[in-house]
Amino acid sequence: MSKRILVAEDDPSILLSLEFLLKSRGHQVTAVANGEAAWRALAQDPPDLALLDVMLPALDGLEICRRMRAHDAFRDTRVLMLSARGRESEVQAGLMRGADAYMTKPFGSRELLAEVARLLGDEVGN
Repeated sequence: MSKRILVAEDDPSILLSLEFLLKSRGHQVTAVANGEAAWRALAQDPPDLALLDVMLPALDGLEICRRMRAHDAFRDTRVLMLSARGRESEVQAGLMRGADAYMTKPFGSRELLAEVARLLGDEVGN
């Protein structure tokens, strides 16, 4: 079953790769390159899953996640934080703001798809 996924990532090559990978699995993907665009897209149509880069321009992923968790409209939206920063304190900061999971870059396609499938409750991550 197709799920709606927002991908917010400021690195154009990573954004394009994530968009392609998720679309190839049949998901509807909205891809944005900064935090303000991510917040607008979220407010317009809450997705099933948001992949948020921690270090986004304009509005960072941690603040977006915090805002999401403060609104009932996003209670069913799962959040996967993506970051090049992988220290335990940074992971905890993301989880404390309401993220459901945190992945450190670089990550493999299989690892990402498995985590997306887990968060979406899919039986198979392929």
